Amino acid sequence: MSKKTLVVGASPDSSRYSYLAINMLREAGHPVLAIGKKIGEVADVKIQKERFTDTDIDTITLYINPTFQKEYYNYFLQLRPKRIIFNPGTENPELAALAHQAGISTIEACTLVLLRTGQY
Repeated sequence: MSKKTLVVGASPDSSRYSYLAINMLREAGHPVLAIGKKIGEVADVKIQKERFTDTDIDTITLYINPTFQKEYYNYFLQLRPKRIIFNPGTENPELAALAHQAGISTIEACTLVLLRTGQY
């Protein structure tokens, strides 16, 4: 079952975990949208700076630290994803609480590990 995923903090730099995540998500057949500081492309996914308006996002996976997440709080809640994944270093109790209040599940995990172990 494919899960449309929004990668926040996406990077065209092949040494970044977000780059690896986009590739693995695409290899697993998941549709991917990507927001980053730099415009670029990973696999067949274009990274853009602007926010997407899609309303059928299943998962948001974060690759930005909590300080930068604040500007996205309302955006994330308006998208109403089923879940938000806090990758290592992105853990944010404040955003997690807001998500839970809005009925959005959260998980502190590594997207790469979830994909590799079939738990995505």
